[in-house]
Amino acid sequence: MTGIELYAPRKPRHRRTWTVAALVLAVVFIVTGQIAGAVPGVLLGFLSPQGEAIGWQGTAFTLASFAFTAGIVILWVTLFERRGLATIGFNGSGPKRFLRGYAVGLAFLVAVVGIIWALGGYRVDAGGAFAAANVGAALFPIVVLMLGFVIQGSTEEILTRGWLMQVIASRHGLAWGLGLSSVLFGLLHALNIEPSPELLTGVLNVILFGVFIGMYAAREGSLWGVCGWHAAWNWLLGLGFGLEVSGQVIETTPLIVDLGTRTTVPWWITGAAFGPEGSVVTTAVLLIGSAILIFRGRSKDHGVVDVAGDPAA
Repeated sequence: MTGIELYAPRKPRHRRTWTVAALVLAVVFIVTGQIAGAVPGVLLGFLSPQGEAIGWQGTAFTLASFAFTAGIVILWVTLFERRGLATIGFNGSGPKRFLRGYAVGLAFLVAVVGIIWALGGYRVDAGGAFAAANVGAALFPIVVLMLGFVIQGSTEEILTRGWLMQVIASRHGLAWGLGLSSVLFGLLHALNIEPSPELLTGVLNVILFGVFIGMYAAREGSLWGVCGWHAAWNWLLGLGFGLEVSGQVIETTPLIVDLGTRTTVPWWITGAAFGPEGSVVTTAVLLIGSAILIFRGRSKDHGVVDVAGDPAA
């Protein structure tokens, strides 16, 4: 399949990382970034010696430390590959696309949680932040963690959809870029909880999410929207309803309501320990979203890329 440039045209001075090397380097980048963030986290008391977050402050530090991985990827792109940030999707209409993606991500998550609720999968364990005795104190960590999820979600998009998918697509076409980047993205979540049916379903859903969000990025010709989508999904999931984010629990009062999973409902509806991302409801919603992207085609506001690699629109 013919290669394709997703976000900006290739110039003679640009280098392309080989596909196999890119897959290996993606893992190296994220592991190196996590180690770089864990060391100061342990020294400052935000993380335990085993790397576990201590309180919501530790979670916020962990999310913010994803910036180390983002920095490594950006350095690789700019210094080794000699490319600008427009080539990994940071081109025009950034605020507009980010906010639109954020809104769509919130809507998708509300749809998933709402359907699982309608199927009897949740119970209300407690009220949200506005029902707390000190509303300001309850809202503060939610706002801080919202910013943390912007960093974490954007970093994962920079690594997988901005860089890895684009590098592979430039050599082998979009299908290979989507497939390989999505599989790697899913496997990065394979150790989040103990082996179980919900873990398998969760990993498959994360792979499906990678395909969906990759098509979203390709359709817009930009990374801004998917950064917003990813950040919104994770934040509202963990901080809006107090549910597991890919098997991880955030210990703080949620914004809207604290939901608990009903164990009497089949795991494939609720996702059990993996959270809604391990539910077939998420599978159905992502499949519908993917179908919409396929049939709608490329975004009308994708714009024209000029010879400098910046959007003309």
